[in-house]
Amino acid sequence: MARIIVVTSGKGGVGKTTSTANLGMALAKRGRNVAVIDADFGLRNLDLLLGLENRIVYTALEVLAGECRLEQALVKDKRQPRLVLLPAAQTRMKDAISAEQMKQLVGMLGAKYDYILIDSPAGIEQGFQNAIAPAQEGIIVTTPEIAAVRDADRVIGLLEANNVKKIQLIVNRIRPAMVLANDMMSVQDVREILAIPLLGVVPDDERVIVSTNRGEPLVLSETASLAGTAFDNIARRLEGEKVEFIDLNPRRENLFTRLRKFLNIKIM
Repeated sequence: MARIIVVTSGKGGVGKTTSTANLGMALAKRGRNVAVIDADFGLRNLDLLLGLENRIVYTALEVLAGECRLEQALVKDKRQPRLVLLPAAQTRMKDAISAEQMKQLVGMLGAKYDYILIDSPAGIEQGFQNAIAPAQEGIIVTTPEIAAVRDADRVIGLLEANNVKKIQLIVNRIRPAMVLANDMMSVQDVREILAIPLLGVVPDDERVIVSTNRGEPLVLSETASLAGTAFDNIARRLEGEKVEFIDLNPRRENLFTRLRKFLNIKIM
């Protein structure tokens, strides 16, 4: 059976959809069959981040209405055929689907995929309740900001109340220099407040914005980046591997930078 994981946060704009797209693609690269579900009815974006917006013909609502088969609504990624997207309807509101219907959709997918990732909408209203209804596990995405962390704490409680017991944390958009200057919460600060296992830390990286605008998840890039490596490592940890966290200590980076400059001067 598939591992059914909801990617959520409570607060909007913290990187849930970016995390879902990159994590789904990273797992597909590892040979896993992955279905990603956009549960944000009315405001879908997962198709854009995956670059699949022009290939959508049917959505989850047509499947539930019996107007098409599930296979007709699933959009297969040509770059990674092991990944499929079940898109949300953009012209309907969040109450267009019920929690029971979300469970029905996931049940239809369960036997065919290793992972089902559900991209939850922001907030804790009906869309959120629908998204978490079929979930067995949860991934909380937060940025190191007070408002985002407080909302994440609230969502953890709601997940636990919904019998989602395995909940892990991704701290997104961390800026080591700001942490060092005490202008940003550290990963340890966030962990102490939320008290759930850390799955990954993703540094702030402008290439994430570029990849999002192009519809090309960063994990597919041939050019290595810290953020892309972080998402790959998150996928590996989900698979049960023990992977060291990327060292984002700015002091150490500065030391290496000075050492490289010193060596270059000596060589010249």
